[in-house]
Formats: sequence, structure tokens, C-alpha cells
Amino acid sequence: MASKKFIQALELLESEKGIEKEVVLEALKEALEKSYKKNYGGPESIIRVDINENNGKIRLYEIKHVVDDVNDEDFELSLEEAQMINPKYQIGDDVVNEIDPEVFGRLAAVQTKQLLKQKIREAEKETLYNEFVDKKDDIITGIVDRVEERFAIINIGRTGALLPSNQQIPGETIYEGQHLKVYVSDVERNTKGTHIGVSRTEPGLVKRLFEMEVPEIYDGTVEIKSVSREAGDRSKIAVYTTNENVDPIGSCVGPKGSRVRNVVNELNGEMIDIVEWNENPVIFISHALSPSEVVNVDINENDHSALVIVPDNQLSLAIGKKGQNARLAVRLTGWKIDIKSVSEAAREGIIYGQDAEFEKTFVEEMTKDEPVIEDVMIEESFEELEDIIEEPITENIIVEEPVVQPIVEEVKADVEVTEPEILLDDEVENDMETKVIEEEIFTDYSDQDYDDEDYDDYEDYDPKYDEDIDYDEFDKYYDEK
Repeated sequence: MASKKFIQALELLESEKGIEKEVVLEALKEALEKSYKKNYGGPESIIRVDINENNGKIRLYEIKHVVDDVNDEDFELSLEEAQMINPKYQIGDDVVNEIDPEVFGRLAAVQTKQLLKQKIREAEKETLYNEFVDKKDDIITGIVDRVEERFAIINIGRTGALLPSNQQIPGETIYEGQHLKVYVSDVERNTKGTHIGVSRTEPGLVKRLFEMEVPEIYDGTVEIKSVSREAGDRSKIAVYTTNENVDPIGSCVGPKGSRVRNVVNELNGEMIDIVEWNENPVIFISHALSPSEVVNVDINENDHSALVIVPDNQLSLAIGKKGQNARLAVRLTGWKIDIKSVSEAAREGIIYGQDAEFEKTFVEEMTKDEPVIEDVMIEESFEELEDIIEEPITENIIVEEPVVQPIVEEVKADVEVTEPEILLDDEVENDMETKVIEEEIFTDYSDQDYDDEDYDDYEDYDPKYDEDIDYDEFDKYYDEK
């Protein structure tokens, strides 16, 4: 009867505490072994415990090694003593002697009980930890057991979870017996047991709630890329899908807003902005600052920052109450964001949009390395020109291009001028070469017309600059200055 009750107790322990029967049996074997060594055997003695899992019968065996000369009586036995038990024993054999469990006295039984309880507690901690460590960063539903000023205890099954007051949604009222969804933020195992920390303010709670409400998110069709949150007030989530036939924002909103409404109700009325994620930071930042409109976004890759220009009447909306909209956008995108209105940008002389792109392209063109080569070629041409005019210069030099005249006059000032001479055929030929070089170098191209098609071959050319830009709407800002 006792053995039957023992098996029933093991099954009850397994169902209530989640501790497998085999774990308890191993713990009992270890407790009996340690108790026997401490009270009857020795620290070096060898004990074997067998427990029948069907009927719960326990059998103990002491094992000793047969030797010629006994040095340790705990695990060695002389040949004479062994042959008194059984004449067949020889040197090197192991003598297995069964021990009557009745040998355990009251003290040994108490020690065995304490050891067994300790093992069971350790097994329970391990089982509890293994159960909830997989639920970290997930949602569980619990019942509020107790509400204190600094915390609330949430019953989550076989144990309770601690919900501190700073992890509760501001303005939310929690009462005993309330069914509450909480986010498992921490699972820690220590000497006192397994500590499970839960939260209602983590951004992960919003993400998990949408996964529960939106099938497209649960099956992976729609992905939540990032979440930023100020608990109890407002949250922003960025969603994305590779399926062109699925609207990621519409999927999260649901028919007549039913899906997002369920999430809002669970979060005690917290507002939620749903924006579309984009790999282009310019577009993503524009979406993140919704519901405000954005005129232009200029990004700086070096310091991971962005300058955002918004209409004057949208500035307060873009920044939000006490800067909330801008803060949430920064957390959502991971970019530093500086927001300015159109008039502020005009007063500070900030160039943005197409004008900024044109200026950047122009500066890049002016700082290219090719002009250096042209300078060298011009310098060499000047040297050739000086070599040619080293001979006495006469008044017979005729300069047709006005651009050349100041330079020639300067050269003539440094060279001794002689009386006009009759030029021979070779000298006339040199004179003509001088004129040709001067024409090639100093020709003024400022009045030459260019065909628009010549720009089409330029690699950085952008056709959008051919569009007519109306700057009248910005004149009023410069007039104010």
C-alpha cells in the first residue's frame, strides 16, 4: 500500500509541479545514497539504489572489492571475508551485499527527506526556468493576484510574475482578479528560484499584440520592421511587405479599423501611428514624421543625420507635443532628425532639394582633376610661345583677338623692342605659327552657342533640371529679410 501511495505521489508531483517522475526517482536515489554513506558506510563506499517504477519498491546494495590486503574498509573486503559470504569469490571480484532499508534510523530518514526536498526544489527551479526562458520577449496572459503600491503580482500559471509600477502603463488601473496581457521582459535564475519580470511598457508588447491581431504579420506576409513607443500616450510602427498585392498598413488597420482598435483597447487607449517602411532613408524619414507633410529631406551619411524641411503650417505637427512626434520618428528610423520650416530655411540661407543637388554637382565638376591636365597643357603652350618670341619683337605682330592683347603687351614690356625689319620667308612662317598658337590658346568661347544635346552625354546630367522652377512663392521670404 505504501509503495502504491509513493507512485501516486510521484504522479501528482509531476502534474502539479511539472517535474518528471524519473527526475524525482533519481533525486531519491541520490538522497538515499548520501544518507547511508554519512551514517553507516563511509565517504568512499559504493552504494547502489534500485527503485521499481511500477510498484515503488526500494532496494539498496553495498559493493566492495575483494583484495589481499585491505587498506580501506569502506570499499575493500579481504578474501577470507568474501569467501565467508560465498566461497566462489576470488581476488578482484566485487561483492554485492544487499542492505535492508530498515537499517535507516530516524536521523537517517530525516536527512534523506531533507536531501530529497532540496533536490525536488532544484528540479522545480530548473523546470520553471526552462519553461519560461523560451517565452522571453513574448506575451502571456495572467491573472492579477495582488496589487501593491510599488508592484503587482501576476499569476502566470505555476508561479507568479512581478510587474513593477514603472513597468505599468501610466494612467492604467489594475485590480485583483483582472486578466492582463503582459510582455515577458526578463527570466532570471538565482539561488532563491526563478525570477520572471513582466512589463506593459515595452515596445515589444505592441509588436506582439499586432502579431496576435493581424494574420498577415503572424504568417510573415507583413513584417514589422521597427517600433517606437511612449507608453500610455503614443506609438509608431513601421511595416513592410514584399507582396505587391498586400497593403501593409491596411492589413494592420483591418476592416473598419477593427484590428488596430483591439490593440488600442488593450493598451488603455494609446494612439498608434502605422507607417510604411522603406529602405531609402529619405522616404522612410518622411513617412516616420507623419501625419505632417514633408517638403524635403537631406541626409548626411557621415554623422547619420537628416535635415527635414516642412511647410510653415506643419512645423508644430512635425515636432509634436513637447517634441513627441520627432522623438518617436528618431527612435523609429535610427537617424538624427533636425526639422525646420520653409521660412526658417530661407532665413538661414539653407539650400535644399533640387538647388542643393545642382550646387553639389557644380562643385564636384569644378573640383575634378581633369582641369589640372589642361593647366599643364596651357603652361607648355606658353613656354612654346615664349620660345618663339625670344627673337626681337617688331611692330609687325598683329593681334586679332582682344583677349590676347593684354598678355602680349606685358611680354613686350619685358623684351627689348627693335626697329621694324623686313621679314624673310622663314620669319613670316614663324610669325604665322605664333598667331595660330595664340588663336588656339586664347580664343574667347564665352559667346559660343551650345546645343542642349551636348549635355545628354554627361554622366551626372539629370533631366529634372530642365524643368521650369517657379521661385515666385519663395520671393516673399527674401523680401522679409
